[in-house]
Amino acid sequence: MVYLLYDIILLTLCLLLVPFYLVRGLKYGNKGRSVLERFGFYRTGRLEALGGKGVIWVHAASVGETRAVIPLIRSLRRDHPEVTLMLSNCTETGHAIAEGIPEIDLALFFPVDLSWVVRKVFQRMRPNLIVIVETEIWPNFIRIAHEMDIPVVLANGRISDRSYPRYLRGRFWFAPILKKITFFCMQGGQDAQRICRMGAPPARVVVTGNIKFDLQVSPPSAKDAKSLLGALRLSPEFQVLVAGSTHPGEEKEIVKAYRGLCEAGRDLILILVPRHPERCRSVAQMLDGQGFCVQLRSSIEARQEALRPGEILLGDTLGEMLKFYSVADLVFLGGSLVPVGGHNALEASALQKPVIFGPYMHNFKDISTLLITTGGGIQIKDRDELPNMLEQLLDDPVRRKKMGEAGHALLQQNAGATRRTLKVIQQVLEN
Repeated sequence: MVYLLYDIILLTLCLLLVPFYLVRGLKYGNKGRSVLERFGFYRTGRLEALGGKGVIWVHAASVGETRAVIPLIRSLRRDHPEVTLMLSNCTETGHAIAEGIPEIDLALFFPVDLSWVVRKVFQRMRPNLIVIVETEIWPNFIRIAHEMDIPVVLANGRISDRSYPRYLRGRFWFAPILKKITFFCMQGGQDAQRICRMGAPPARVVVTGNIKFDLQVSPPSAKDAKSLLGALRLSPEFQVLVAGSTHPGEEKEIVKAYRGLCEAGRDLILILVPRHPERCRSVAQMLDGQGFCVQLRSSIEARQEALRPGEILLGDTLGEMLKFYSVADLVFLGGSLVPVGGHNALEASALQKPVIFGPYMHNFKDISTLLITTGGGIQIKDRDELPNMLEQLLDDPVRRKKMGEAGHALLQQNAGATRRTLKVIQQVLEN
C-alpha cells in the first residue's frame, strides 16, 4: 500500500515534469529521447551493446558523481573486460559526460522510479550488479532489484549534515529500503555511523574512503599546453583566472573583482564556466550589459587574435573543465559564494592549481577542510574578501606553486578508495 501511494505521487509529479525534461532535452540535442528513456522506451538498436553478456550497471546522478566515478569505472573495465558496463544519469549534463567515457559501453538516462517502469527496465537490462554512487536512494529501484535478486552496492556513500536530519525523520521509510542494499561503501566513519542510524545493517557497512581522491589526471605536456593555449586563444603573456562551476549570484561578484583587477593594470583573462551550460545565454547577456567583450568557447577557434585583458571566455561546452583548469594560474570554485554547498575542488588540485572557495562548502566539508589544513586551498569568509585574495595570489607565484603542490600531495596521501571499493564489489560478484 505504501509503495502504491508512492507510485501515485511520483506519477503525478512526472506528468508535471515531462514538459520540463522535453525542453531540457531540446537544449542538449536529445529531443524526446531523454523523456522516453526515463520511462523505459529505447529506440531501435539502442541496447545492442548489451549483447547477451553480463551487465554491471553504475548509476551516477549528475556531473559531480559522474566525474568522481571514472576511476572506479576504469578499474571495473580492467578487471571485468567480458561484461557490459552501463552508466546511467539523472541529468543531461551528467549524461553528456558519461557518453564521453571510453570505458562505458552504454550510457542511458536513469528510469523514473515508478514500479512498472523499473521492473520493465530490469527485465530488458538484466544486470548482474548495480553500483549506486553516493546516496541515491530510490525506493522502487532498490526494492525491485532486491526482489529480482540483483545485488546493489552503494559506492562512495556520504550523508551530508544538511540531509542527515531529514533522513532520520524519515527513518521509518528509509530503514526497510536500506536493508535491501547488499553493501554500503562509505566515505568516512561519520558517514558509516549515520547510515547505520538510518537503518542500514552494520555488518554490511564498511568505510572505503572517498574515490574522488583517486582522480587520475596529469598536467599537459609543454607541447599540449601550448596547443591548448592556442586553441583557446590565450596568450602566455597574460595570467588566467578560471571561475569554474559558478551559480546565479556568483558571476556578478567574480566579474566585479575581475574588472577591478584589469582597471588596476593587470594583464589577466577570465574564463567563466557556469555549472549549467543552459545558463550561458543569460550570463552572456548580463556580461554584455556590463560592457564586457564575451567570447563563447564553442566559437572561440573562429577568432584569429588572442584574447585581451578585460575580455571573458565563457565556457558553454561540456566536459572541458579540466582543460580550463590546466591553463589556469588561479582557480575560483563556484557554488561556494552562494549557499549551494560547493563542488569538487580536487579536480583543480589534481592539476596542481591553487584553489579559492567561499564559505558554503558543506557538501564537500571534509575535502575543503583538508585543503585548508594542508595549504592546498584558501577559504574566504564572504564575497567582500574575493578581490583582495585574488590580487594577493596573482601577485605571489611562489605561494600559488606551493598551494598547487600541497593540493596534489593531498590526493596522493588519500588515494586508495577505488581499490577498497573494488574488493567489496568483487566479493559481492563472487557470492
